[in-house]
Amino acid sequence: MKFQAIKGVRDILPPESALWSRVEQSARDVFHSYGYGEIRLPMFEQVELFARSIGQETDVVSKEMYRFEDYELVDLDAERRSLALRHPQIENPSSVYTFFTVAEAVISWLQQSLITGQVPRTPENEGLARELKGLYDESAAKFQLPKYEGTQSDLDLYVDQIRRAALALRLGDSLALRPEATASVVRAYIEHGMHTRPGNVKLYYIGPMFRRERPQKGRYRQFYQIGAELLGPSDHAALDAEVIEMLLAFFARVNLKDAKLYINSIGDKNCRPAYVERLRGELQKVRDKLGADSQRRIETNPLRVLDSKLPEEQPIIDKLPRIAECLCDACREHYAELKRQLALRKIDYEENWRLVRGLDYYMRTTFEITAPGLGSQNAVCGGGRYDGLVELLGGPATTKGIGFAIGTDRLMLSLQEAGAAAKCALDVYIAWMGVQAYPAAVALARKLREHNLSVELPPQEMKFGKSLSLADRLGARFAVIVGEDELAARQFTVKRLADGDQRRLAEADLLEYLTSSRTA
Repeated sequence: MKFQAIKGVRDILPPESALWSRVEQSARDVFHSYGYGEIRLPMFEQVELFARSIGQETDVVSKEMYRFEDYELVDLDAERRSLALRHPQIENPSSVYTFFTVAEAVISWLQQSLITGQVPRTPENEGLARELKGLYDESAAKFQLPKYEGTQSDLDLYVDQIRRAALALRLGDSLALRPEATASVVRAYIEHGMHTRPGNVKLYYIGPMFRRERPQKGRYRQFYQIGAELLGPSDHAALDAEVIEMLLAFFARVNLKDAKLYINSIGDKNCRPAYVERLRGELQKVRDKLGADSQRRIETNPLRVLDSKLPEEQPIIDKLPRIAECLCDACREHYAELKRQLALRKIDYEENWRLVRGLDYYMRTTFEITAPGLGSQNAVCGGGRYDGLVELLGGPATTKGIGFAIGTDRLMLSLQEAGAAAKCALDVYIAWMGVQAYPAAVALARKLREHNLSVELPPQEMKFGKSLSLADRLGARFAVIVGEDELAARQFTVKRLADGDQRRLAEADLLEYLTSSRTA
């Protein structure tokens, strides 16, 4: 069997991984300069965390999350699943007896595990336990020998009901690989009482996320994000502007060309509901001209219709009412202050009235950054204010929040399309010749590495020409030659492979030459 990476994921190999590391380190450096600290989050959380924060009806939660059940009772799970493999027949009394014996064992085990807490004592589990016991008592009295009565169809009905109830039991925590990180950051903020810290809490994260969506250019089922969240008591527009400033400073640091910032305000709980109802009313008038997804969203979340990319829907959407027309005075002033703060920082932007968020806890500022080289879906980062999320997840109602998430895969794609490449990873190749030279070569390699130079030291002696050829193919910047002549002179021969420049240097001079050349 040939093992390969699973569909929708991939390996990131050198030298590309060096470019990834450089970009991620740039994020750390820039975010640190704005007072942000790194938070390292678990890869999986309770499903309910994402269902509550992202929305139970969203595609992310209902279709794309990788879920699994975490439990210790492996034997109980095996027993209940064995019920699905058993097909009792009335003409075979032993098969009927065996099925109900296993069912009785599962019910007894379940009741005991609910008491001890090994199985979650939820209303759903307790209801299923009662249902199982009732089905068992009723059907066992009817079909267990020698009291058997009824037909095969009666038996099949009871068997199917028992199987369904047994398999519906939740034996442990329902967990999911994280599809995004904001909910996890807020969960950690609440769990660790970070609201008691002075000032605003500024956090950033770097890592993989997981969604089972159709792979396409720059989109994977295991994808990577760089994100930041600012949580605290204030929702001043200056904070929003500084978050955007930090984000653009990072993009400038990694040399992302032609990035464009789009902003919008989506109001708050005081003014957005009226806009949503007005939007729904206008969409109802053109319902028969919209696709199936947009028709469904008219009822569930009209704002999501504005996200439609269908060409035939664009003329319709362009004529819809805009949320700016419905902003209350407070939201209008907040948006005006945001634009003043951006101008103060000399940040260019475009307003995009279709830039919305569908969940209730999002409010006021939303923003997006696009980059070239990504096709029609060219967003590389999205962010916004989510003042209601902390309260929704059980934290203080006074805590506000704003943040963003960068699609690292898409950022890397845009950078590579623009010609970005990883710098050569290997600084020095040591070509040693003669048994006497090997100890000196080992000592030299250690000293060079102590000065943060990357060094390749072959384990066996090679002919000089072959050794330099290998150094060139490895992409080394320098070859340092250690032979009998070098040992006698107490100097090393160093050759710059790019142009053939060669010189002899004492060890101290060699270290200075190589380290200064690296930063040149």
